[in-house]
Amino acid sequence: MTSSLLAQEPAASGSRDWYLVQCKPKQDERAEENLVRQGYTCSRPVCRREKTLRGQVQCAQESLFPGYLFIHMPHGANWAPLRSTRGVARVVAFGSRPLAVGHELILQLQGRAQSHVISTFSPGDNVTILDQGFAGIESIFMAMEGEERVILLINLMSRQQQISLPLARIACR
Repeated sequence: MTSSLLAQEPAASGSRDWYLVQCKPKQDERAEENLVRQGYTCSRPVCRREKTLRGQVQCAQESLFPGYLFIHMPHGANWAPLRSTRGVARVVAFGSRPLAVGHELILQLQGRAQSHVISTFSPGDNVTILDQGFAGIESIFMAMEGEERVILLINLMSRQQQISLPLARIACR
């Protein structure tokens, strides 16, 4: 389950009712499921990552901040149930007070996470273009061009051509 999209608009845009929760190692998805089951609104921004498994590049979703998630808690809420929730280690606090995070930041993180792909492409990997003009065309990954763009080799008009596209516009084949 990835409730990276907000289920509800929890408060006014200036609200600072979001808090950072540290999860037990490799249990951020489990913590999110248990908190949502208890009726809390959570945000665990995820991103797509290409991984090589058994010689093939496969797409997978993973947490943008492994081991952490954000939870919406109204002012004056009872924090006790969080301590006994499976997967939750603690609420991140400075001193003895949890530090609130602005709603705008949560929305920005979710927007950025959905539009980014963390790439582990290697030169020669087969990829598919998602961009409207070249949608569905199979191509070969050549190289990264900065952090946000890739250089691809495509077969166009019976000739191989190099093109440059945003990283988010390609997917593993």
